[in-house]
Amino acid sequence: MTEHAIVDLRAYTIRLRKMAEFIDVFDRLAMPVQLRYLGRPLGMFTSAVGPLNQIVHLWGFPDMGEFERRHAARDKDPDWPAYLQASEHLIVAQENRLIRRIELPSLSGLVS
Repeated sequence: MTEHAIVDLRAYTIRLRKMAEFIDVFDRLAMPVQLRYLGRPLGMFTSAVGPLNQIVHLWGFPDMGEFERRHAARDKDPDWPAYLQASEHLIVAQENRLIRRIELPSLSGLVS
C-alpha cells in the first residue's frame, strides 16, 4: 500500500481580513497538537484565485483506519479545545474531503 493512500483535504473559509489572525492561532495552538498525532502535513495553502479567504491543508494517511485512529487521539488531547475555542470566531465555513490516491502507469518511476 502507498504511504499516503488517503489524503484528508481540509478547506477553511476565514472571516474577511482575519487570515493573519487565523494563521497565528492555527500555528500556535493547532499545529503542535496536529504534529503530535497526524505528523507533518503534505501541504498548506491559501487561495489566490476563485473563492478567497481560504486556507487549505492536506494530511496523508496509509489507510482509513489510521486516519480514524490518529484523529480520535488528537481530539482527546487536552490542548485541542484551546485551538477550537480560539479559532471559532475566525472560521466562516469548513469543508473536509477524504480523497484516495490512484496509480497511473504513465507516472510510475517519476519523482515528485
